[in-house]
Amino acid sequence: MTVHTVRMPDLGEGIAEVEVVEWRVKPGDIVTEDQILCDAMTDKATVEIPSPVAGRVVELGGALGQMLAVGAVLIRIDSDAATAPAAPEPAPSTDAPQAPAGPAATPAAAAAAASAAPPRPATTAPAPAPAPAPAPAPAAGAATSLRARVRASPAVRARSRSLGIDLAEVRGSGPEGRVTHADLDAVAAGGDRAAAAGDGTREVRIIGLRRVIAQKMQQSKRHIPHYTYVEEVDVTEMVALRDELNRRHAALRGELSPLAFVVRAVVRAVAGFPQVNARFDDEAGVLTMHDAVHLGVATQTDGGLMVPVLRQAQTLDLWACAAGIARLAASVRAGKATRDELTGSTITVTSLGKLGGIVSTPVINHPEVAIVGINRIVARPVVHGGAVQVRQMMNLSSSFDHRVVDGAIAAAYIQQVRGLLEHPAALFIDP
Repeated sequence: MTVHTVRMPDLGEGIAEVEVVEWRVKPGDIVTEDQILCDAMTDKATVEIPSPVAGRVVELGGALGQMLAVGAVLIRIDSDAATAPAAPEPAPSTDAPQAPAGPAATPAAAAAAASAAPPRPATTAPAPAPAPAPAPAPAAGAATSLRARVRASPAVRARSRSLGIDLAEVRGSGPEGRVTHADLDAVAAGGDRAAAAGDGTREVRIIGLRRVIAQKMQQSKRHIPHYTYVEEVDVTEMVALRDELNRRHAALRGELSPLAFVVRAVVRAVAGFPQVNARFDDEAGVLTMHDAVHLGVATQTDGGLMVPVLRQAQTLDLWACAAGIARLAASVRAGKATRDELTGSTITVTSLGKLGGIVSTPVINHPEVAIVGINRIVARPVVHGGAVQVRQMMNLSSSFDHRVVDGAIAAAYIQQVRGLLEHPAALFIDP
């Protein structure tokens, strides 16, 4: 037996350790070269690690959710098993005992039954046609594990990890048995697995993306003295302009959402307030202010909250902003975002859309120093032009790092954003 030790590869960017969030194989499985062995998660992205050799899995180097250092043993594979000759199949015999029907009739059991009695000379009487053999159950040395054969999208796989649900235990209702989000919802809401517990409780281990989110939020709240500034904005003119632009140009240039206008205003206002488009190094005590705006757009996925980055946002017009936001959201929700798309933001925008509520207290995306939160747009009566009118109103709930951004600076910045949204034609004028 020649055992090949596969070690955790260097995934770049100074990453010292990664977390194993899903094993695609188990001991005893036969793997082929380049077959995916496991999913490993860095601080930003999930990476599939392929096998450099073919053979039989001897040992896994870590448990699910375990952190492995770069260079640590990931898996051991017997490479001789890939070239070992298959055992010859015994000749069929009409006098051999029949293998039992049902799932227990494995290939090994069938071979044992066939060799239980010595062969007799053939007679002239025609032998009866053998009954169809039942489908064999999966053997321990199957080419892939049961989990690897489960049909599910990357987004469903990521969500199952965050919920602590083993996909192999979920009965898929989609085409060809594909596991869907609805199937996960059924299990999480108290399906067969939850009912077996009896008391209605279920422990979920925090691993993968949910673990990273928890650590980032804890780090941000522990190190950054937050303060939140809330301002109401009359977006009646913005909504009217958006509706008109969509009526005229949506067919060729795409739909504009309110978020595209807010993003454009946030980016435009940064020019006069470089302190908010910055990253603060706690240990070195250095504030780095950026000329370019690499805008983080907080995006909810099935696995948890992620912040893809709209790079060089200051160079984008409204339609390019809208297209870029849609592309990034689709990428992270499908589990296909690259490491470059998930790192390097300098200021973040977060919105819950129609669920945005009246006021929120968003958590700063460490090591940034500002985050702009968008609450929902509602029609309500306000005094406008000396009379009570029904206007489209929206609050901005934004948090800042009080160590480097004074309250007066934060208020002035948000007032600049407000002015651009209340007079949206200014968004089309070069500064």
